[in-house]
Amino acid sequence: MNLSSLGFFRSLRQGNHQFAVIGLGRFGRAVCSTLYHLGYDVLATDIDEKRVAQVLTDQIAAHAVQLDSTQPTALKEAGVFEFDTVIIAIGNYLEESIVTTLNVKEGGVPHVVAKASSEVHYKLLQRVGADHVVFPEYEAGCALARSLTKPSILDRFDLDPDNSIVEIIVPDEFHGKTIADLKLRSRFGLNLIAVSHNGKFVINPEPNDRLEKGSAMVVIGSNRDINRLPI
Repeated sequence: MNLSSLGFFRSLRQGNHQFAVIGLGRFGRAVCSTLYHLGYDVLATDIDEKRVAQVLTDQIAAHAVQLDSTQPTALKEAGVFEFDTVIIAIGNYLEESIVTTLNVKEGGVPHVVAKASSEVHYKLLQRVGADHVVFPEYEAGCALARSLTKPSILDRFDLDPDNSIVEIIVPDEFHGKTIADLKLRSRFGLNLIAVSHNGKFVINPEPNDRLEKGSAMVVIGSNRDINRLPI
C-alpha cells in the first residue's frame, strides 16, 4: 500500500457495513468470507450459478445472486448500485472486468475496488474509474521475494516507492543495548516507532529502554537506509 491509496481509504465511511462482491473465484470468495465473518452485510454475485449456490451453502455471504455484471440492468435490479462499496473480483476476464467496473461507476457507486491480473489491466481499470485497484499476484510475489531475501522483516508498509515502515526482528548486535546506544537516526537515518515487550508493542519507547534478541522493533525511513540495518 502507498500514499496514493490513502485518499481512497480515508473516503470510506466508518458506518459502512454493506459490501457487494462481483466475481466468486478464490479472491472473491476470500473477500466475501472475511467481510461476512467480521460481521458485515455482504452481497455476493457471479455469472456462474454453481458458484453462487456454493457461497450460500458455505455461508460466507448474507445474500448471493446469479447475474451478468456486464449488463447494467441486471446490476440495478440486484441492488448493486445502492451499495457504498463494491469489490470487482473478476481478474481473469479482462473485458468483463472493465465493463463491469464502468457499469458500477456509472451506476453511482462511490467506492469501487477492482482486481487486476496484469499491468495493462491495472491501467485500464484506473482509466474507467476504479477508485482502488489491487494486484494480488504481484503483491504476493513482491512480499515473497522480500521475505526470502530479508527474513528478519516481519511486516512492511510502503509509504511510497522509496520509503517504508517496517517491523523487524531485533538484530543480534542490538541485543542488550539501549535505544540511545543505537543512535538509529544518526547512524542509519531511521526513526524508531515501537518495540515489542512481553508480547505487546510499546509506542515511542524511552531512550533508556533496552532491546532484546528475538523481540521486534518498528522503524520508519527510506528503503535504502532500512537495507543498511544488520538484518
